Amino acid sequence: MASTTSSKPAENPILAYWAEISAGRETVGKKVRAVYRKLADDVEHPGRWFYSQERAEHVLRFAEEYCHHSKGKYGGKKVRLELWERAALAAVFGFIDDEGIRKYQVFALFVGKKNGKSLLSSIIGNYMLFADGEAGPEVYAVATKRDQAKIIWEEARRMVRKSPALLRRARTLVAEILTDFNNGKFKPLASDKDTLDGLNVSCALMDEIHQWKAGRDLYDVIADGVAAREQPLIVITTTAGTIRGDIYDEKYEEFTRIIEGYENGKYTDDRVLPILYELDSRNEWSDPACWKKANPGLGTIKNLATLAEKVERCKENPRLLKNVLCKEFNIPETTSESWLTFEEIRNRETFRIPDKHAENWIGPEDAETILRPRYAIGGVDLSSTTDLTAAKIIFQVPESDKIFVHSMYWLPEDNLERRVKEDKIPYDFWHERGLVRLSRGNKIDPHDVTLWFRELWEQYDIFLYAIGYDEWGAEMWASEMRQTFGADTMIPVRQGVKTLSAPMKALGADLASHRIVYNDNPVDEWCLANTTYEEDKNGNIQPKKTNNPRRRIDGAAALLDAYTVLSQKEDEYKNII
Repeated sequence: MASTTSSKPAENPILAYWAEISAGRETVGKKVRAVYRKLADDVEHPGRWFYSQERAEHVLRFAEEYCHHSKGKYGGKKVRLELWERAALAAVFGFIDDEGIRKYQVFALFVGKKNGKSLLSSIIGNYMLFADGEAGPEVYAVATKRDQAKIIWEEARRMVRKSPALLRRARTLVAEILTDFNNGKFKPLASDKDTLDGLNVSCALMDEIHQWKAGRDLYDVIADGVAAREQPLIVITTTAGTIRGDIYDEKYEEFTRIIEGYENGKYTDDRVLPILYELDSRNEWSDPACWKKANPGLGTIKNLATLAEKVERCKENPRLLKNVLCKEFNIPETTSESWLTFEEIRNRETFRIPDKHAENWIGPEDAETILRPRYAIGGVDLSSTTDLTAAKIIFQVPESDKIFVHSMYWLPEDNLERRVKEDKIPYDFWHERGLVRLSRGNKIDPHDVTLWFRELWEQYDIFLYAIGYDEWGAEMWASEMRQTFGADTMIPVRQGVKTLSAPMKALGADLASHRIVYNDNPVDEWCLANTTYEEDKNGNIQPKKTNNPRRRIDGAAALLDAYTVLSQKEDEYKNII
């Protein structure tokens, strides 16, 4: 909140902001536009939930009368909210039912950095501690690391110390803020330091979840901790990041589906309010007219000249672009060394495959496209006996030029808990979803892979035309597969630039154009995001792991093996499908 010049507040901030958006005076992305269209409609056409101007004004008055900036050129001065901030707070706190219970229990604000999200979150935390009317409020600033959890809490504590009215009613201690008048407390909470049992959370402020590793467990603990409260509130504030396959991706996907559900009705959750400020396309980064889509405080809270300088540096040095896209424009990305960008990898298209009797299905239940492939090409990366193993089939159907992918992964059963804890990768969640299977004991049994291919053949009537594999250490398994599927089925794929360069470049182009449909499989997406490459002096490439050994690329390797075989046998394959 950069501006301290008070202006007469709009009678209804939601309608006022929507009027600015719909008139083109405020630049926002498609998702924010969809959210405020829905909110404005909810104000004008109440149902079970209705908009209370009194409840909305209560939090807005608290913010501007009792909250002070703690540092910078506005340090010590009262906060003055911008219209987009007033609209967000009014939406979170203004919709109630006949009993006065708030509609929204989760508020997600995804926004480019330096737009004041920490200050806004601190205001909410202090409001929930001092003014929400909850008996014994427990407010927590939550993160996986203590230092991260303290950022919002420290801002809130400084805010209290700058406000004589709040300071009279609170004790600001080293590690908590206490309010004796209502038996309340506000403290930082981190899974790496604190015991999380027995929480009775009234408000949780989750900051920068893009940095969380193994974050789903922490989120679930906090979500369970609000169960006893009548009107709890979880606040998620974050920019985008480069950690794929964790809580950020899970929540981003959920919030996106909720927003899309406003129009298609496929997925709804009335208790969640997601406001996702981001560019509509990665290609908009160089257009100043689009910058505010990810930065609603641009020119007031956030310095426009500084952002323009960063963009110019990216034009001169493209290596800087991924970081700017993530932090300034809120575009989820892969690491700077990755083979493909997240936008090139991300493909949410899904399909379903029925079994012979249409009793079981491959793919998500809500997928509209139903396919009945007869012939497929397999790809396998056996890895070592204790690592992640990946197998997949790729196939085409006559009515489409797309290449469809169905995958399975394996881990040793005895290692699952340790790998989740040490690697901080949600293998357990993927196992629950049926995306990862477990081999008994502490080693991968290659026979499990054979059984999976047999399952596709016997249950889904998918015949394996050919299977590409890395023959290193896999000949015993390959011999078993030949006995099952035929001697000519197994095709060794020699690893190295001579064999893999052309297929890898073609696969990258097909992924970027979204020709490769991997059924929105998060393990596939994670493996692709982890994949980098090495290039020789002639421009030939081959896959390479990132510098982090815990970021597996097995799914990408298996896909490339299958794709290499498809490239070799494309004409033959198309003649039989």
